[in-house]
Amino acid sequence: MRLRFPIYSLLLVSLPLFGQDTTTQLLYPQRTFQTERIQGEAPLMDGSPTEAAWEAVEWSGDYVQFQPNAGAAPTQLTYLKVLYDDRNLYVAFRCLDSQPDKIEQRMGRRDEFPGDWVELNIDSYHDKRTAFSFTVSASGVKGDEFVSNDGNNWDSSWNPIWEAKTQLDSAGWTAEMRIPLSQLRFSSGDDQVWGIQSTRMDFRMDERSLWQPRDRNASGWVSRFGELRGLRDLQPRRTIELQPYVVAQRATYPLEENNPFADGADNRLSAGLDARIGVTNDLTLDLTINPDFGQVEADPGALNLDGYQIFFREQRPFFVEGQNIFDFNLSQAEAGGGHTSDQLFYSRRIGGSPHRVVSSEADRRYYVDQPVNTTILGAAKFSGKTSSGLSVGLLESITEREMATIDLAGERNETVVEPFTNYQVGRVQQDFRGGDTYVGAIMTGVQRSLGDDPELGFLHREAYSGGLDFTHRWKDRAWYVSGNTVLSSVRGSKEAILETQTGFEHFFQRPDATHLEVDSSATRLNGSSGMLKVGNLGGNFIFETGATWRSPGFEINDIGFMRNADEINYFGWMARRWQEPFSIFRRFQVNGNVYTTLDFGGNLLQQTFNVNTHANFTNFMNGGAGASYVAYRASKTDLRGGPILRRSPGVEYFGYVNSDQRKKVTVGVNAYEYRTFDGTHREGSVGVWANWQPFDAVSVNISPDYSTFRRADQYVDQQDVAGGTTYLVASVDQRTFSTTLRFTYNLTPDLTLQYYGQPFISRGTYQDFKQFTGAGMAETFGERFTAFSDAAVTYDTEEGLYRIRSAEGELEVGDPDFNFIQFRSNMVIRWEYRPGSEIFLVWAQGNTASGDPTQGLLRSLGSNVFSDETRNTFLVKATYRWYR
Repeated sequence: MRLRFPIYSLLLVSLPLFGQDTTTQLLYPQRTFQTERIQGEAPLMDGSPTEAAWEAVEWSGDYVQFQPNAGAAPTQLTYLKVLYDDRNLYVAFRCLDSQPDKIEQRMGRRDEFPGDWVELNIDSYHDKRTAFSFTVSASGVKGDEFVSNDGNNWDSSWNPIWEAKTQLDSAGWTAEMRIPLSQLRFSSGDDQVWGIQSTRMDFRMDERSLWQPRDRNASGWVSRFGELRGLRDLQPRRTIELQPYVVAQRATYPLEENNPFADGADNRLSAGLDARIGVTNDLTLDLTINPDFGQVEADPGALNLDGYQIFFREQRPFFVEGQNIFDFNLSQAEAGGGHTSDQLFYSRRIGGSPHRVVSSEADRRYYVDQPVNTTILGAAKFSGKTSSGLSVGLLESITEREMATIDLAGERNETVVEPFTNYQVGRVQQDFRGGDTYVGAIMTGVQRSLGDDPELGFLHREAYSGGLDFTHRWKDRAWYVSGNTVLSSVRGSKEAILETQTGFEHFFQRPDATHLEVDSSATRLNGSSGMLKVGNLGGNFIFETGATWRSPGFEINDIGFMRNADEINYFGWMARRWQEPFSIFRRFQVNGNVYTTLDFGGNLLQQTFNVNTHANFTNFMNGGAGASYVAYRASKTDLRGGPILRRSPGVEYFGYVNSDQRKKVTVGVNAYEYRTFDGTHREGSVGVWANWQPFDAVSVNISPDYSTFRRADQYVDQQDVAGGTTYLVASVDQRTFSTTLRFTYNLTPDLTLQYYGQPFISRGTYQDFKQFTGAGMAETFGERFTAFSDAAVTYDTEEGLYRIRSAEGELEVGDPDFNFIQFRSNMVIRWEYRPGSEIFLVWAQGNTASGDPTQGLLRSLGSNVFSDETRNTFLVKATYRWYR
């Protein structure tokens, strides 16, 4: 099917469908706190603000509820004080509580915000878009986040050096913070004004109150702050931080007979350095030499049959911290969708697994020692924001040329598996109109030193992209229009560009794609991407609508993340929300979504309509449910380079419910199902989670998940027979089970024991082989595929393959059944023995195995997950963070 009217007409038609909200927003006057410079001795950080220095300023109270009853008086009163000297900012809180014995002093990891807590946000740039957030719980656990995009992004990976202490007394609890000015960013000035906000969480009432009141229906967060005045003769301090580290590691694994590279144990001792240098007070240079990521939590298990890449979040500290500056999402949308995961910069590309894999050949047995990851020799980041509203981010990283060692009957030689590679990212953004408007630009680059290595001819020699983006807000930041456009170019050998053109993300070879053509002589491939959206997030009726595209030649996966090119996606989202309590609800929201996808040839690929609702109840439970009508769906990737394949229409449902989060034991359950009307595709999942807090210092979380995937036309193989291509599919029955277990024990707020473990198994069996008829757009399943009779399909147990007699001749297909088992875990003891300096003791355990597909799921998991093939890694890491 082809959609013959342009996509922008959908954008225009949809706008009148969304009613304009006429709700009047409450306007609160901007508050001011007048601070003073400490004249004598600085306060002692013991959690009790009783020192004489605190008498220089008055307590500031009058906090107002933000939720659940916005504008109402809080159940408990809160007071705030702020002082400063040449080196630090000092903050004190008095949190009154009529029942001090019921104050929740739960503990947890840094940035978990357990139990009762109080927070201060500081907009020291006073740009009304970014802020530094400091939180401390009643138990003394610290949290810190960098806030950007006017509160839409909270980056908890930011870990500044600061101190916080708390104490309980008969009136409630108190807290003190000492925040070095070197950890903030601000400009010089004789009399400065900063933005500030403070939040208190009353855990047992699930109530948040604000120092600077804010209407629940107003958009923006940082732009609604109050002001901190009285900062006189404050000189910016240039940060200098050095953090050397040393790591000792021992890995043990099963001894493999005759394999010289698997003697049962490996030992490693390494050292490196992280550094941060303030070039100016606004701009900093971060450096890392020989970075180590040994204590990073393992990625969750995943196995995907649809061919798309799996997105894993970044967990490495150097790349995580400050990543908001380099963020360039190609099509972020309130409606969601697969395209919203596309990123121009995906840092997991740096230091990933080598692109070339060397394995022993069937007729030539040898042993291979291949690196698991690419070594990062060094990386540098230059980032910050000036007083004029200019954000700057520059990143460069260099990775090693990696070699695999091959041993053949005692003779060894090396072969290259990854070239020496240079990565760069440059990002700038400029604010206008007090941050209501901003424009930005980004450039990325990858250069590989391929030399004359014929083994690496499939890689791009160079990959570049550049883009522009903008956001404009008006009417008190409720309305906005946002967009971006990006150009990409990859260069390499004919082999490399041909592989890109015919790869999963592009499939130029599709026989029915008249708008595409494979050019086997090309040495470069160019493309473009873009997005435009408009919305209103102020009031009770809110909406967003827009469109995004990826041209057929668009390619960014050398340094970015892209699921698919050759797509135009339209998205529309509307919501009605009730922010104030009524009936059994504390909050309630209903959403409606519409999705349409086409390719650049005008072929309709998707038409889906969705409605979902989410609620918080007065009994402190929350839940939601939703349904989608998939009116039309077709895939240009299902046949892996074959014609577009129409899928049968269907419906999907989801629902979830979570118990009262304040309890010592909390549970939740979620479920999902999708099925076509003709029964040819059905999938579903059920997940349960439970959290137990037996003591304030101990928490245990377990979350098992079970999913099924059944499809009658799952791709198996394609073969050239009788002058044409035969596409084979089969009915697949995939079942997946995983359980994630987390255990945390806080000996003190700065000394924690953490355990993470996840057994994962996914088993798939195939039957009922079928042949594609060539009528990919036919309405019924029977017109699209012809099933082979049982007599036409035989299985050769010795060779492990199927022999299929078809009209075009005999076909041979390898057994597609699989049983993938994986277990990953780590136990970490983390001690922050002084602010910013840490010692890690790590035990990591992992195992990957292939089981018998005919065996039961849990039985196969139990017999393989703790097998003799388990690899254990023991690691000690010590860091020392020096700063001034």
